[in-house]
Amino acid sequence: MPTDQLSRTFAALADPTRRDLVARLTLGDATLTELAEPYRMSLQAVSKHLSVLERAGLVSRGKDAQRRPVHLQPSVLEPVTDWLETYRRQAEERYQRLDAVLATLSDTRIDTPAGGTR
Repeated sequence: MPTDQLSRTFAALADPTRRDLVARLTLGDATLTELAEPYRMSLQAVSKHLSVLERAGLVSRGKDAQRRPVHLQPSVLEPVTDWLETYRRQAEERYQRLDAVLATLSDTRIDTPAGGTR
């Protein structure tokens, strides 16, 4: 079972329903009933998905009289963004180096006479 925050976040977001719930909560707080509306599953099933997101720290449930809105905790996504950005940047740098090597090879072939020798 994942123990660090990044692992908990990735594990919670591994499910497409939970990713959709997070995406919908970026538009604003919503109740369990509102969140469950578009799904073909029970309120209990949606509640279980929300519990996973809550344990990962991605959402919190408030108490507003009779209403219990679910609120997205976007700051929990920052370490995920930072982690992804690190590897995106490294991959981009590798591609830029490869592009430079390929450009050098391409320039060399253009400069070579048709006979293949200089």
